[in-house]
Amino acid sequence: MEILQPVLRFPGFEDKWSNKNLGSIFTITSASRVHKNEWTESGVRFFRSSDVVSHFKGNDNTKAYISFELYESLSSKIGRVKKGDILITGGGSIGIPYLISDNEPLYFKDADLLWIKNVDKINGYFLYSFFLTESFTNYLKSISHIGTIAHYTVIQAKNTPFNFPSLEEQTKIANFLSSVDEKLNLLKEKKELLEEYKKGIMQKIFNQELRFKDDNGSDFEDWKLKRLKDFMVERNVQLPKNDKYPLMSFVANKGVTEKGDRYNREFLVNDEENKKYKQTEYGDFIYSSNNLETGSIGLNNYGSASISPVYSIFKINELCDYKFISNFFSRKEFISKMTKFRQGVMYGQWRIHEKDFLQIEENFPCLKEQTKIANFLSAIDEKIELVFNQIEDTQEYKKGLLQQMFV
Repeated sequence: MEILQPVLRFPGFEDKWSNKNLGSIFTITSASRVHKNEWTESGVRFFRSSDVVSHFKGNDNTKAYISFELYESLSSKIGRVKKGDILITGGGSIGIPYLISDNEPLYFKDADLLWIKNVDKINGYFLYSFFLTESFTNYLKSISHIGTIAHYTVIQAKNTPFNFPSLEEQTKIANFLSSVDEKLNLLKEKKELLEEYKKGIMQKIFNQELRFKDDNGSDFEDWKLKRLKDFMVERNVQLPKNDKYPLMSFVANKGVTEKGDRYNREFLVNDEENKKYKQTEYGDFIYSSNNLETGSIGLNNYGSASISPVYSIFKINELCDYKFISNFFSRKEFISKMTKFRQGVMYGQWRIHEKDFLQIEENFPCLKEQTKIANFLSAIDEKIELVFNQIEDTQEYKKGLLQQMFV
């Protein structure tokens, strides 16, 4: 029989790992049903799968609660969630874990979340980390059915293969991975602080509370009211015949991005399917007339590309700095102002036609001050990008550790 052991181990540990199904070690169950009309505005936290997914992604989610009386009544029947237990999503985005970190009262939604009641011989963080491994992901794939909504049921959870070493080795692994997570959290916090700093400084700049000076230390001239059409012109150019360009997409306030699995898949524009696609170059602004909630315009900072004919392409003249304008358009204040020009009777049908977009008026600084502002904000962006890359590198490092430290 093959001896179970990981590729990477701490010194002093040589015993083979045990191999059992989760159901032979843990009690795995769900909760008693709570109806939505029983939710309250305060009380005991009530977890749904969306809460687990949001926490896993580092996002906030609108909190739900139930009363202490209902919590006491339900917990008396099924028990209380405690530190070291795992909640794991059983519907939608399945297999996403949440480690219970304390013994504070908590209840959760039936069916959507499974409850793995931990035991003393399994380290809670080690168990949590197991659900992030490739072996668990492969198990989920093996039980998934193409064409149906994915579910991870109590029975499937009980049958999940689980390899584990002694409690001492589990603790070593858990502590090490936990330290990597602490580094990740610090980097994410640093990135958030930089982003908040940029938002705050942008607000001061565009409210003209903070002004820059020229190279001689003198004040720049006052900002002047201009329409967008004064420095932007539509540039709808079809792709040259027989040339090849990567097909790209557009995301509001992010600009031109990879088009999914068609990224860098070059195609001939004289093909019937592609001949209407437009050419866009670095420094262009891509405009979507019906994406009003998150912003309709973004910078092409990718380069030469083709893009769907549903978008409009604008270029700016020599009177403006395109990096300044990119930051200008990304402001919530500008996005809010755009909504005043929208047409349509209901959400999903709102749009701002290009001619109306170009009529929007705002105060703009002179070109030299724009460049000063753009360079200042670009320096902050570079710091944010550096931290973002550190986050990605650390996540890849952890992914590699999970693959090598687990069986």
